[in-house]
Amino acid sequence: MTDVTIDRTAVAAATQANGGEQVRLGYVPVQNAALKHAAIVPMSLRSVHFVMPGGVDDLARPSGGNAYDRRICLDLPGFGWQVHKHSIDGSWPRPDAAARAELARTLREFPDGTVVLLDGLVACGVPEIILPEAERLCLAVLVHLPLGDETGLEPDVAAELDAKERTTLRAVSAVIATSEWAVRRLVSHHGLAPERVHVAAPGADIAPIASGTDGVSRLLCVAAVTPRKGQHRLVEALATVTELRWSCVLVGGLDQEPEYVDHIRSLIAKFGLEDRFHLAGPQAGAELDASYAAADLMVLTSYAETYGMAVTEALARGIPVLATDVGGLPEAVGRAPDGGVPGILVPPENPAAIAAELRGWFGEADVRRRLKAAARGRRAALDGWATTARSLAHVLGRLRHEPRRAA
Repeated sequence: MTDVTIDRTAVAAATQANGGEQVRLGYVPVQNAALKHAAIVPMSLRSVHFVMPGGVDDLARPSGGNAYDRRICLDLPGFGWQVHKHSIDGSWPRPDAAARAELARTLREFPDGTVVLLDGLVACGVPEIILPEAERLCLAVLVHLPLGDETGLEPDVAAELDAKERTTLRAVSAVIATSEWAVRRLVSHHGLAPERVHVAAPGADIAPIASGTDGVSRLLCVAAVTPRKGQHRLVEALATVTELRWSCVLVGGLDQEPEYVDHIRSLIAKFGLEDRFHLAGPQAGAELDASYAAADLMVLTSYAETYGMAVTEALARGIPVLATDVGGLPEAVGRAPDGGVPGILVPPENPAAIAAELRGWFGEADVRRRLKAAARGRRAALDGWATTARSLAHVLGRLRHEPRRAA
């Protein structure tokens, strides 16, 4: 639970208004500027139990979902919710018997009416565990990525996971998605009642403007090296513009899909780009900040994204973005207040289109100036994590009062 400092000015004012008799406030006046428009924070916090995959705190295996989960655990107390964390190890969303038993035991031990938030990676693949508890507990599922959208799954596996997810999401009290696009997708694909599906988009922490390298040539891709992130398309595109000056740093986990990582390394070697690409592995903290600070352009060539936190992390530093036009990525790129678009969206499955846009970036100073100006405008308008926490708190608060029927 985070610490909140009581505003002594508010206490003094209340005391004076009470004729000088000391007043004991029943709330904590909000101090954080990001929370100024939030509801008053009660001294007595309500409780939510957050069930997450094991390894959520492992910075050696970073992911957007893990970062989101960690952050809302920190910020929800500011909106009246004490978070009790339950991390369950397992090969989610297809766990072994031990992981299944641990999840079932965890849920079974919660008293009737307990408010429980479940990460969709844990919940959506095991409806036989979730459904028996759905009438007894106040369950909400946070969907970071629909299970069937993971790239590289065998068709029968994808179909099985998709069906299980549908069963789970129809049974729980509320579903939370990380973008408006994801809300629409879940409602239409799984036939969910729209009023049961809510959005809580990731926030962004505004950081110092990135100095870049030379304003043009340093490309940065922040994403686990996996088939869904599609780094091979970036390698293939950049292999066609070798006459131009550029370098590219791939920041992200290298152990999730070893065969794909080997494929990326072989592609880099095939095109003779070993001195242009650097596979940096996972980064966090000051090391990741340094990679962003040196970047001139953020690139993300994913096949599927419900939002794309790396995009807003780049924009929070004023770095323009080139990304595939899939899922929630256009929503993450967004627009500056003056309507300027701080990024370039390219069709998926088209390395030639990526290469063409990169040529425009490298060769046209006006394009770079326009994109950088829009990125700085978007930076100033990004929502913070307080907005995310407030949205989640609103959904959790409604769970106590709404009848628990299928979504």
